[in-house]
Amino acid sequence: MRPTPRRRTVLALALLTVSLLGPSAGSAAATPRTVAPPTVAPGVEAPPLPALLADTGGARQLLVATAPDTRATRGTLTWWERRADGEWRARGRAAARFGAGGLVEGSHREQGTNTTPTGLFGLPFAFGNDPAPKGTHLPYRPVTPRSWWCEDNASRAYNRWSEPRAADCRAEESERLADYPVQYAHAFVTDFNYRHPVRGRGAGIFLHVNGKGATAGCVSVPAATMRTLLRWVRPGARLVVGTGGGTTAVTRY
Repeated sequence: MRPTPRRRTVLALALLTVSLLGPSAGSAAATPRTVAPPTVAPGVEAPPLPALLADTGGARQLLVATAPDTRATRGTLTWWERRADGEWRARGRAAARFGAGGLVEGSHREQGTNTTPTGLFGLPFAFGNDPAPKGTHLPYRPVTPRSWWCEDNASRAYNRWSEPRAADCRAEESERLADYPVQYAHAFVTDFNYRHPVRGRGAGIFLHVNGKGATAGCVSVPAATMRTLLRWVRPGARLVVGTGGGTTAVTRY
């Protein structure tokens, strides 16, 4: 039935009221309420990265290599120092490269996969084809034509510096360090699979100078960064390798 003039007037007023109030909560056309994100209190700073780690190994110096995810071959290396008051302070930052196969949890790594192991590692000593920069604090071994890193799983010298090459260490399964004058101009040995080697897990995981691209499992940085680190790192420093999140997040180590 067609509305009468009075009814049309009442209906118009009702529609005007609804339009001013907006759709009801039960209406299909209702839109969710937007809640503004909480604001950060002025003057409050995020804690430094080392303070977020599960373990620092008691180190006063930390090198933290972080990749966006496990498929990445590039990321960032930052280095930190813990002051006498317990506060961590950033000391430097540089671009870093990882294995061509990405990153993997260190305890699950398999040799020959070109993956960089994640975890918390010590730095037993440094070495290089070039002389140690003045002010180097870690023990430093100069590379000679007879210097090898044994990666032969069947050798008693597995995952060890071998000079000369051990009789039971096959050359085709190992690295002659002098053959890499650029990458091993300077390097730190990490103690990944070093203290109690597990055959097949991997050998020769270093922090070294960049080559042409991704590594075979090591972490690499520019040559100038390596020289800076050699002068800065003291015995007891640790290297942490991880990703920005997930099961290999750097904060888990």
